[in-house]
Amino acid sequence: MFRSSTRDVPDDTPCVPRHVAIIMDGNGRWAKQRMMPRVFGHKRGVDALRETVKACDTLGVEYLTVFAFSSENWRRPADEVSFLMGLFLRVLNTEIERMHERGIRLKIVGSRDKFSAELVGLIEAAEARTADNTGLTLSIAADYGGRWDVLNAVNRCLAEQPARAALTEDDIAPFLAMNYAPEPDLFIRTGGEQRISNFLLWQLAYTELYFTDLLWPDFGLGAFNDAIAWYQGRERRFGRTSEQLQATSGC
Repeated sequence: MFRSSTRDVPDDTPCVPRHVAIIMDGNGRWAKQRMMPRVFGHKRGVDALRETVKACDTLGVEYLTVFAFSSENWRRPADEVSFLMGLFLRVLNTEIERMHERGIRLKIVGSRDKFSAELVGLIEAAEARTADNTGLTLSIAADYGGRWDVLNAVNRCLAEQPARAALTEDDIAPFLAMNYAPEPDLFIRTGGEQRISNFLLWQLAYTELYFTDLLWPDFGLGAFNDAIAWYQGRERRFGRTSEQLQATSGC
């Protein structure tokens, strides 16, 4: 289990990021630009995700985490939310065997309280089916929020250790939704917005943040490679000076 603490600040910069986190923004705008309903953009967004999974698998990225549906997305029009839930069901039904054959492990992070019993059942079955796979770990954040994650972790920690007068980062970290993964090396947000939007607030503390104007359905292999190249040009000091890094830097 990976833990984060002030004594465990990342120490190295792998040439290929071990963990990439993505906010897949712009599906609705992509459809609107083409005079189509927003739902067509979400369908095309699934195709873009499929290609990104392949790219990560090929490059040797170990963890890919994508923000599919935030806690705040329940505020969207009811018909769009209904479509997204249905799309989630269809993707789980159609993609899980392909993922399993390629050795991909699937994890769904976030609250499941508002999901239908059918969807929860499919999630549990998909996670169980791929649990022993050792390839890329694809985590899909659904009904997820960074503040929810931290608050949930604190409450769970206190429930197990009610006598504690104070908590440390090491106490809380095992209860976070992404406790099975290292913190992201690279964060990508498509769609032109430059904010984190309540995604992995704890985990992004030392992550390189990459923003692009491309809408998610247009984010293909070339765009992904551009993001990787940008990451490889970054100097990740983690509190040290540039001079301290010179002996070990370079991809």
